Amino acid sequence: MYDLTENYLKLQNGSDIRGIALEGVPGENVNLTPEIARNITSAFITYLSKKENKSAESLEIAVGHDSRISASLLKAGVLEGIQNMGSTAYDCSLASTPSMFMSTVLEGLEFDGGIMITASHLPYNRNGMKFFTKDGCLESKEIREVLEIAIEIAKKEPGKAEHIKEVQKLDLLSYYSDYLKKVIKKEVGSEDEDKPLKGLHIVVDASNGSGGFFVKKVLEPLGADTTGSACLEPDGTFPVHEPNPENRQAMEYIKKITLEHHADLGIIFDTDVDRMGAVFSNGKEINKNAIVALMSAIVASQHPNTTIVTDSVTSEQLTDFLENKLNLKHHRFKRGYKNVINEAIRLNQEGIETHLAIETSGHGALKDNYFLDDGAYMAVKIICELVKCKRQGKALEDLLEGLKEPEDSIEIRIPIKVDNFKEYGQEVLEEFKKFAGENDKFNLVKNNYEGVRITFNDDEVSGWMLLRMSLHDPILPMNIETDNKGGVAIALKRLAPFFEKFDGLDISVLSK
Repeated sequence: MYDLTENYLKLQNGSDIRGIALEGVPGENVNLTPEIARNITSAFITYLSKKENKSAESLEIAVGHDSRISASLLKAGVLEGIQNMGSTAYDCSLASTPSMFMSTVLEGLEFDGGIMITASHLPYNRNGMKFFTKDGCLESKEIREVLEIAIEIAKKEPGKAEHIKEVQKLDLLSYYSDYLKKVIKKEVGSEDEDKPLKGLHIVVDASNGSGGFFVKKVLEPLGADTTGSACLEPDGTFPVHEPNPENRQAMEYIKKITLEHHADLGIIFDTDVDRMGAVFSNGKEINKNAIVALMSAIVASQHPNTTIVTDSVTSEQLTDFLENKLNLKHHRFKRGYKNVINEAIRLNQEGIETHLAIETSGHGALKDNYFLDDGAYMAVKIICELVKCKRQGKALEDLLEGLKEPEDSIEIRIPIKVDNFKEYGQEVLEEFKKFAGENDKFNLVKNNYEGVRITFNDDEVSGWMLLRMSLHDPILPMNIETDNKGGVAIALKRLAPFFEKFDGLDISVLSK
């Protein structure tokens, strides 16, 4: 039986809408249709009209999408939802998620809202929606409010405004690219002001998403050589690799083309360009802890002693690097890019200077860029630093000198097999906290904001581990890093007696 309320509310994924937009994957039925997208969009207009105290007819809304093959279907529903409310729709076609926010603040645009149709790195049959105002991306509670309005709209025949306005076309990526080029010119300066990147060879892997514009509209006009760049053409089947800088195959690919073409730097984006990873000229990957460290080093040169907010799975070695090498303050918080960003904003409001909020996933947001998680802006900051290093006869990788890496590491995702997985997971975490507190080989970390984090240091093994609940799934992710080879196996052996007590966990993953 179709439950209207349940089916709409199930589409919420934190501060995003995520659903199945295409048939083709066994067991995955379509639950995000053009009609549903239309109703959610009309609900967003209703929400925004109330928030801004403006009539729906006076609102101007920008709409963009990534390369997913369901984009045109959903866009038709979104544009109809805007028109039905009497608002003006601007069709930006292929766009990046950060550019959709920038459509609300860039001079000459300053739209009331932006809607991005994307599902980030998820499989080809998925899609979703993100909503922006000049205050940023809608929060989880605001998405819930929009969905509740959409449910009421869905119960009735869709109304139509007395005057339907024609959809306007807009090349948003050109506006956004001009903004990025101005940032580069301002930061690096040059005798050749028009070509400040002349002499640099940068390869870009756009993951067949929306990031190809960065080559054609930003790098090449500023003089960079981009020979060897790949996956620039939009293709929602993602034929070469998963569009995810955390994916092993994806990182191997950007590493390969960086080395093959003797590039000074390799850049890789996810589908909608709100995340990135990179590769030094020597092939060393800049992702996870390294991308946090590099961005922190760049920020430190302009904002000494500032606070860096990261997600919960960053290493003890990273803390040592940030605090003892860069003289920064490390504030380790929860997973989830909105959690990290909102914590940085909160700290600033409390008078604690905080200029960077960044996850190991490649989501990074800087205070000087509206605390917007923007992969292209991060790439710009790294490229500007590369220019400065070359002028000084240094290598970009010198910025990470002193960052130690674990000898052994693992992430294990432990499935929870019971229906009430959230309650069960919390019970496991409470018991684990007791277990760790009573075990003299473990030390509970204080001021920990997510899950249970412990350190260990004895004759056999030294390192740390974190056990936490997944943000949305029936899973307990467990991260372990050790300073000695084979240390993970020793840590798992010590943990086995604890996990064996819980029938609701699939602990077979611990022995794989």
